[in-house]
Amino acid sequence: MKAVAAVKGNIMITDIDLGVLPDGHVRIRTEYSAISPGTEITYIKRASEQQGLLGYSAVGVIEQIGDNVTGLQLGQRVACYGAPYVRHAEWLTVPANLTAVVPDHVRPEDAAFAGLGAIAIHALRTADLRFGESTVIVGLGILGQMIAQIASAAGFLVAGIDLNASRAELLKQQGSGHAFVDQEQLEDRLGHLTGGHGADSVILCASGPGEVLINRSLKWIRDKGKIVIVGDLSTEFSRGLMFGKEAEVLISRAGGPGRYDVQYELENRDYPIGYVRWTEGRNIGEYVRLLAEKRIKVEPLISDIFSLERAEDAYRNYEQPGNVMGTLLKYEK
Repeated sequence: MKAVAAVKGNIMITDIDLGVLPDGHVRIRTEYSAISPGTEITYIKRASEQQGLLGYSAVGVIEQIGDNVTGLQLGQRVACYGAPYVRHAEWLTVPANLTAVVPDHVRPEDAAFAGLGAIAIHALRTADLRFGESTVIVGLGILGQMIAQIASAAGFLVAGIDLNASRAELLKQQGSGHAFVDQEQLEDRLGHLTGGHGADSVILCASGPGEVLINRSLKWIRDKGKIVIVGDLSTEFSRGLMFGKEAEVLISRAGGPGRYDVQYELENRDYPIGYVRWTEGRNIGEYVRLLAEKRIKVEPLISDIFSLERAEDAYRNYEQPGNVMGTLLKYEK
């Protein structure tokens, strides 16, 4: 079957074996897979001479079910997340724990972003916000936009900032929060928005050197507030600023508990809900529920849809400065 790979910074379509269907897994015929620009573009730039497959978020139809799978049926559409099981590939072999059934009225194009949706949800869980509390989201690419929409749906006060004015405007158009295009503008309004206390959390979806941004964020939060790092950001910052507010600086890792756990993923052993309420699999399900209940809108975040054969064009699109947000690869039946 065909799949998308990176070699020495270049994109190629390669052929890979379908392989056997292990216990606890389902075989999925892919309909759409979503590009994660931050993670994947970084991986491509670092790609060695050894071929590396790309992708981790998709939607498709179950065509085969392995032993010891319960709750899923042939012909069901499911969203799925998590490399190395989910790739930009025509067929996927995925642990049942990493899937969520997609209702018929939910667009498969939107469900394909389940991986980013789970990451967005887990970032908010890491911030540990309560109803009525506030967050500042720095970086309004597709992940930042999703976090803003989900935070707004949960009743949090949301402020977003991005130097790209069109991205800030998109946040306003979705009604997901207050949008700003520079830090001074945000600081002028933040006190009024938070009753003079500062934000309960700042969620950083930006990438690159982090010292200046984290230090500035420490000034935006309230006493004992939280900074949550989601983007590929270096983590140097002022101890004095952190000490002054007894702040927490946290990293949000992927889509939730279970990620990178071989027993949870490969062996499909779920965690008891009484001990781990929100796993990565349950976060995928929550993303689909938000779509199904029309609490979030992903369609306006989708900039382009390319056929699998045009994968190189899809990635090259992100090299151009502009307003590319979400990109899908489409697979023929």
